[in-house]
Amino acid sequence: MPINNVSQTLPGSILEETVQQVRDELGAGFDRILIERVVIGIFFIGVKLSDGSAGICATPIKEIPEAVCCPSSARAMPYPGMFRGRRAGDFLRDLPSQPPLKKAIGIAILNAFSASIIRSRLTTEYIVEVGPDALDLIEFPEDAYVVVVGALVPVLKRLVARGKTFGILELDRRTLKENELQFWVPQENSSDAIVKADMIIITGTTLLNNTLEPLLGLAHPGARIIVVGPTAGMIPDAFFRRGVTMLGGDIVTNADLLLDTLAEGGSGYHFFGKSVEKICITRVGAREFINEHLPASTGGRSCL
Repeated sequence: MPINNVSQTLPGSILEETVQQVRDELGAGFDRILIERVVIGIFFIGVKLSDGSAGICATPIKEIPEAVCCPSSARAMPYPGMFRGRRAGDFLRDLPSQPPLKKAIGIAILNAFSASIIRSRLTTEYIVEVGPDALDLIEFPEDAYVVVVGALVPVLKRLVARGKTFGILELDRRTLKENELQFWVPQENSSDAIVKADMIIITGTTLLNNTLEPLLGLAHPGARIIVVGPTAGMIPDAFFRRGVTMLGGDIVTNADLLLDTLAEGGSGYHFFGKSVEKICITRVGAREFINEHLPASTGGRSCL
């Protein structure tokens, strides 16, 4: 799906469109839903809303280095002890422009709002698979140049073992292992890498720093684009309009257990398969689109 509107690549526009869509679909019910509980964990933020739905988002630790003492933490940590009973929708106002921690809480709330909509739309609009990890489903076409945005460990291991050149876009080189550093792309060359990529795998945390849309805007129309991670657990329409072919997010199955786990310092290893399930969402027709645009040497093969 080619980019057909410059405004679609504006930083933060995916969040803005998704908030508006959630508001439109829930109607009057949007303003009646309140926050029941918020947990700001070491690795993830979790929220539970008054309708029982829940959502998560990565905790942007690296984005809040000022939160190292009580006065600065008070500025970075919004509303401690005052979340319960507030209107959930209030935290979605001007979401792209919010400071990192407030934005992460808002994204977790947006993911919670999205959960009921995703469940109700397993029809002709998109295909949802519950259980599979999108990173495990990905197949790498033999001649494809792959770019990975973020230190997505399972993908990097497979690409290194594949033995072919690929690119890693990661601001913090310290997160990469020695055998991965040879594939690291300096920031000044990142645009060129995205432009020539046949497949782009992007961490959902790019939503937190508003870098996702510019990346999508650089991709060529035939590129296969996968956005993954708990942060990207929202309705996929705005992603699909920008050429994303698969969204690998999460859906909360036991809100109270999840929040208890996060409050005790838990990470994905502790909640997947217990209180959270991974989901893969693709557009109806995505298989045909991908097969049409894959390099000829792959025989039109698709893992979707």
